[in-house]
Amino acid sequence: MVPLVIIRPEPGNEASTMAARAAGLDARSFPLFEVVAKSWEAVAPDRYDALLIGSTQVFLQGGRGLGALRGLPVYAVGEATAAAARSAGFAVAASGTGSLQALLGELDPSHRRLLRLAGQERIALSLPGGVTMGERVVYASQPRPLPAELEALLRQSAIALLHSAEAAHHLTAECVRLGIRRAPLRLAALSLRIAAAAGDGWGEVAAAAHPEDKALLALARQMCQETWPAGRPNASNAG
Repeated sequence: MVPLVIIRPEPGNEASTMAARAAGLDARSFPLFEVVAKSWEAVAPDRYDALLIGSTQVFLQGGRGLGALRGLPVYAVGEATAAAARSAGFAVAASGTGSLQALLGELDPSHRRLLRLAGQERIALSLPGGVTMGERVVYASQPRPLPAELEALLRQSAIALLHSAEAAHHLTAECVRLGIRRAPLRLAALSLRIAAAAGDGWGEVAAAAHPEDKALLALARQMCQETWPAGRPNASNAG
């Protein structure tokens, strides 16, 4: 079976790796990012109606500044983030299926002033009419160079999971830096936006049907079971 390379930071890396192995895949764990906390300016909770959260890392790295905001309900990008919010003492107003933009369509009419707590790398959002949003960066993902074991693996044939555009950019840059041929390598991306960030030159770039880890692993399982001739031209699709 073609090895499945998982490069997202912890703790998500371990969760994805365990789920992939439980599905019978040859999953290899190589976290290529280290998540670090960023100092951020505290805010008065009465200036906002709700929090918009796109990652569990907010609750892992947010620090003491989160304490003053526990009275605000959370709109969480997915169930894992919602679970992290509840564990941190927050009430969850709504949980999405992997898209913050779609989640903005589920706002309670009384929640017009949002505070977005996010990572340094984040996607731009289009706000509904009458909604305002402040932002605070509470964490950053610092890229790591490819370890020798992963470099050797990528010089053969593998499928890599991409959970973010940042991961797509970093993997591409490392392959260029090390002179690794991309044509024998295939990518399974969490969304079309992330797939596009990987650029050209890969054997295949496919996007999950829905921007959630379960759908991404289903795509990876399908790709791992396919016979794929090394060097086949790039073929992007939407899963």
